[in-house]
Parts: sequence; C-alpha cells; structure tokens
Amino acid sequence: MKALSIRQPWAWLIINGGKNIENRDWPTRFRGRILVHASKGMTRDEWSDAWEFAQGTGASAKAIEAGVTRDNILRGGIIGSVEIVDCVSYSSSPWFCGKFGFVLRDPRPMQFIPFKGQLGFFDVPGVEA
Repeated sequence: MKALSIRQPWAWLIINGGKNIENRDWPTRFRGRILVHASKGMTRDEWSDAWEFAQGTGASAKAIEAGVTRDNILRGGIIGSVEIVDCVSYSSSPWFCGKFGFVLRDPRPMQFIPFKGQLGFFDVPGVEA
C-alpha cells in the first residue's frame, strides 16, 4: 500500500485533529487511500508552529483530551490511513497554505507500526488500511 511521510504533529492532526488538507509544493494525480507515516524528526519550533497554526480549529482541545504531548507523540512509523480525493491549488479550508493541497477525507487511526519513511509516496508491503 502507498504511504506518505508527514512530520509531526501534522500527521496526528490529519488522523485525529480534523486536518483535511496536506500542503505540498508538488501536485499529485493519485487518488485513493494511503497510509500516514509520522516522520521521525520533529523540532520544538515545528511542534509550536503547528499548534499555533491549528488555533481555532478545535484540534488543540482534541490533543489535550488525548494526552498528546511533544514528548509522547508517535514518530517513525505508520499511525493511520486517509483517502486522497483531490489535489487543489486553492481551498477555503483553514488548513490550506501551500502551492498544492491534497484534499483528505475519512481518516482512520491504526495501531502504530514502526517503519522508515521516504520522500514522496512510497510502498509499505504487507500493510492494509
């Protein structure tokens, strides 16, 4: 199955926080379900910037309720799946801020599977969403 590596806490926000756009500098024609891979790397600034960006979306309250912190957020593996239904260059979604946005729907959390990420879409053998 195809996967896309996304830095935390953005990956968590897609699976659990209502983030319905994944911003990229490149477009995709791919449509369908992908695995969401949480990248291993995450700086303090990335953590803070993401939560500042998420203000007003309700995602912060969901993270607090789930007990998610910078120290315990899962990294370096598959955390769930989501369906890519479109790729746009404009969206009214509060999550859109890139050249291109992969429009996402139906996020599904999964039990964490450690896995090394890669750039772009990559295959994860033997895992179904």
